[in-house]
Amino acid sequence: MMKAYVKTHKQKGFTLMDVEIPKKLGSHEVLIKVLSVSLCGTDVHIYNYDAWAEKRIKPPLIIGHEFSGEVVKVGSEVSRVKVGDIVASETHIVCGKCDFCREGKGHICSDTKIIGVDVDGAFAEYIKMPEDNLFVDTSGVDPSLLSVLEPLGNAVHTALHFDVVLKDVAVLGCGPIGLMAIDVLRCSGAAKIIAIETNETRRKLAKEMGAHVVINPLCEDVVARVLEETNNNGVDVVAEFAGNAKALELALDYTKKGGSISILGIFKDKVEFDINKVVFKGLNLYGVTGRKMYKNWHQIDKLLKTKKLRLDKVVTHKLNFNEMDKAFQIMDEKNCGKVVIKVSK
Repeated sequence: MMKAYVKTHKQKGFTLMDVEIPKKLGSHEVLIKVLSVSLCGTDVHIYNYDAWAEKRIKPPLIIGHEFSGEVVKVGSEVSRVKVGDIVASETHIVCGKCDFCREGKGHICSDTKIIGVDVDGAFAEYIKMPEDNLFVDTSGVDPSLLSVLEPLGNAVHTALHFDVVLKDVAVLGCGPIGLMAIDVLRCSGAAKIIAIETNETRRKLAKEMGAHVVINPLCEDVVARVLEETNNNGVDVVAEFAGNAKALELALDYTKKGGSISILGIFKDKVEFDINKVVFKGLNLYGVTGRKMYKNWHQIDKLLKTKKLRLDKVVTHKLNFNEMDKAFQIMDEKNCGKVVIKVSK
């Protein structure tokens, strides 16, 4: 038996309970002892059981998708990993058969299953995963930090989809993924990184992660300040993480002609903006979902091996496995970076 946090009922909260350790492994499946997990906004939706969760989540379900672990057992035909490997994981299990998967676009697979959302997840002492999903770490990074590699992949996808080398880049929204995007941009040669964030704690973290300029949109005219910082041209690239309609509308004004905006933020309502700004400025808009399989993971590997990432700074809280409710209280307050929970030694 193992301990796991399970969404048992259609109401707020999770239940810590004993469940069976996954026993039957497919020929290409791997059993992993979970070392650490980290919390995501999706987990908050499920914890609170809001309108989105009510439509998507079908209890009982083991929750959680961001994790690191140690391989303890492998299926009969597994060749990519071995017992003892320290791993993180791509959390989208894709079909491999649809047109998108066959075109190398697994991140938009027609039949994606997300662990901790559609199938049992990682807030448990053990989890089984397809071997193809696993990222074997050889960089020597503290395993307690490896659980954040999945959202780091979102940051890499968003920040590096467009050319950022020697470019001016605005990061719109400095939650954990936005903060990691700043880190990625700093390591990838961006000329000037401009962070835009309302939360004071996260503005300070943005500076620590490497932002050259930090703007509080509640106190400053964002468009005027960005233009001032860019010789009145605007930024080359905007990496959007806020999910705020007004903020996105303003971004169209401070993105330079021919510039690009990659959009990861989730918007609660329909967004209206002047499409003619996109047309006449020649802007490129790109919607980000998941991580490119497995290009973004290869980029993560290279970034880790530079030893320049500041993952220890983006992880602001480390808790024990029995402190899950406290972890969600911290998330609700939003005065945090990533919240990591230690599961096993």
